[in-house]
Amino acid sequence: MSATSPRVLARVTAVETRLALRDPSNAFFAILFPAVLLAVLGLTMPWSRAPYSETDPLLGQISGITGYTPIVLTLAVGTVALSSYPVTVATYRGQGVLRRLSTTPLPPSRLLLAQILLNVGQLLVAAVLALAVGMLLVDVTAPERPGVVLAAFLLTATSAFGVGSLIAARAPTAGAATGIGMTTYFVSLFFAGVWLPLPIMPDIVQEIAAWTPLGAGSQAMLDGWLGVGVPTRELLVMAGWTVVLVPLAARVFRWR
Repeated sequence: MSATSPRVLARVTAVETRLALRDPSNAFFAILFPAVLLAVLGLTMPWSRAPYSETDPLLGQISGITGYTPIVLTLAVGTVALSSYPVTVATYRGQGVLRRLSTTPLPPSRLLLAQILLNVGQLLVAAVLALAVGMLLVDVTAPERPGVVLAAFLLTATSAFGVGSLIAARAPTAGAATGIGMTTYFVSLFFAGVWLPLPIMPDIVQEIAAWTPLGAGSQAMLDGWLGVGVPTRELLVMAGWTVVLVPLAARVFRWR
């Protein structure tokens, strides 16, 4: 059986899934964190029931917690893709796991793809759970265009994992992966609107954000929530990050 066959990828993904589920902290941040964060914000923050924007008529039609939901989903993606995922692969490298794998026919691309499939699957479960909790507990409004939101969420994840894959491919130790990943993470969160909502940021910041994976994802999901149209530029930007960085990470991957 070829090392690049779908069956090999499925087996590697299954093994990585079992390993991930053994770590309670990984399961929490990958699956439960978005729902918990959304519920806490919706139940405790005074702005959660107020209009998302007092000046924009369109944004004023949704509540603060509804407007913040795409940001929570983006935050969840960034936490896994830029924080947890690179550290996991770098830990394998530091423990010699990757060195032993290098003696097998398994190519780096299959290891990276297995990690991406595992984590994107977990994030999809997390997004569904967060949306259900948000709608039941804190009156989050359902998106006007769920298909656009789903496409934007998946591309947010794959593009962010493209960045994470590049870090994972080169970081020599878990400490190095943590340092590089967390720096990238916090910069990305700024452009995703976590610290300050993107609609009230200066135009130049919004323009830069639209060319970053998490910034484009946050904007695209909000557009889908509002039903204002298909955010073509943002979707293409995220697709571009994905198709460039994932193969590049596989090419520059080092086993030791």
